[in-house]
Amino acid sequence: MNLPNKLTILRICAIPLILLVAIFPYAQAGINVGYIHIGHMSISYVNIAVLLLFAAASFTDFLDGYIARKYKMITTFGKFADPIADKLLVTTMFVLFVSQGIIPVIPVIIMIARDTVVDGCRMIAATNGVVVAAGYLGKLKTVCQMVTIIFILMNNFPFELYSLPFTVAMLWFTTLISLASGLSYFNQLKEYIFESK
Repeated sequence: MNLPNKLTILRICAIPLILLVAIFPYAQAGINVGYIHIGHMSISYVNIAVLLLFAAASFTDFLDGYIARKYKMITTFGKFADPIADKLLVTTMFVLFVSQGIIPVIPVIIMIARDTVVDGCRMIAATNGVVVAAGYLGKLKTVCQMVTIIFILMNNFPFELYSLPFTVAMLWFTTLISLASGLSYFNQLKEYIFESK
């Protein structure tokens, strides 16, 4: 297994650690979690720890793609596993935020539904010997999702200081990009989806 694929696996392995830090029962364990106060807002140290772990995991997404392209280490496994690792990471974070009541459930349902449809299209294409790598809109969707998650963890800082709902706007923009990329994949693969033998 080459380095880019190892980084992809590392990104998947980081998910349980991020979840553990995020949902650990600190109060029951007698651990007092502090906060950083900035103006009229605050960010917990748990959020900061999760943010650092998530940022490190997200960076591996850029790094594995860069190394694979530069050193011609692109593999079928990488094309298959890289988008799955991204989806596992961002979907886990969005579901976590919904469970904590931080964001509404509708955009998350839309993004998960989009991913399900795209994965179905990929599976149909795979039965025809076609492996579909992430396209431009798919990559943009992932970047937007990761940026949105970072700002959610930062409690909309610094925009919250000026009462600007940047994170909410970013969440819905990301949902639109997600839908657009899903339609792009569908159009790209519709010849296999509607193929009759």
